[in-house]
This record gives sequence, C-alpha cells and structure tokens, in this order.
Amino acid sequence: MLAAGSAGWQHARTLHEAPRFTTDSHLGARAEAAPPSIRVLVVDDQPIFLALAYELIEMTPGFEPIGQARSGEQGVALAARLRPDLVLMDVRMPGVGGIEAARRITSAGSAAAVVLVSSDPQAVPAAQAAECGAMAVMRKDHLRPGTLATLWERCGLDD
Repeated sequence: MLAAGSAGWQHARTLHEAPRFTTDSHLGARAEAAPPSIRVLVVDDQPIFLALAYELIEMTPGFEPIGQARSGEQGVALAARLRPDLVLMDVRMPGVGGIEAARRITSAGSAAAVVLVSSDPQAVPAAQAAECGAMAVMRKDHLRPGTLATLWERCGLDD
C-alpha cells in the first residue's frame, strides 16, 4: 500500500484523475476521440523486417500497423480486404514482386499510398516506381520512427 504523501501515490492519483471528456447535449458525456491513425500494411518476405517494421510503426505516433504479408500476392489480397492508408512494399520478393504488387493495388482503385522499400538503393528507378503507382522508394535501413511521418507529409498525404 502506498502512503498518501509518497511519489508513487501522487503518480497513481495523477493517472486516475478525471478523464478528458467532451459533451454533446443529445449524446451525453463521451470519451474524447483520438485523432485517426494512419493504417499501415507491411509486405516483405523477410520475417525479421516484418517484425521490425511492425514494431517501428507501433512506436510512431499517428500510425497503426494493421497487417503484414510475406508475398506480393498476399499483400494485394490484404490491401483489398484491410483497406490501409499506407503500404510498405518490399521490391524483391519471390513470385509477384513489389513493383507488380504495387501496380495491382493501385490499379484496383485502392486509395492506399504505396511506398516501395528495398535494401538496394538502386533497385527501382524513380520512373519505374511512378509507373507502378508507388508514391516513393525508400531504403529499408532509413525506416525510423520519424521517417514515416516525414514521408507521409512529403508525399502530400497528410490532408
């Protein structure tokens, strides 16, 4: 049991003070809504990159990982089903690669922004990325907590 004057008690009391509420006269009190998260699907054949990217997205304010796929085919199917805002797509995968998968996602009318990721900076020329509907190409080792928000803003997707 914590004493009333202890630092732990003060911290616990602060966490349990009145929650923030908004009121609406015909709905009564309700919890204040959080800003909408940018829903991200990660597509990569390397399990370690999938895990790291998923964790990084979870750590990035305003972004939410909603799924992961290990092939281009799975990525296309999940993009249709989950309707992400952003797809991080590996360029080189067995079967349907990232460029073709990006083309399929964007040509199906998806509103998702597709960003091609690769460990090889020369893997995709800019013209080829644009032709398949990708918004950007990024090196895997450049993916960091602040990178997603910056990329989202630079691509003009933060409207």
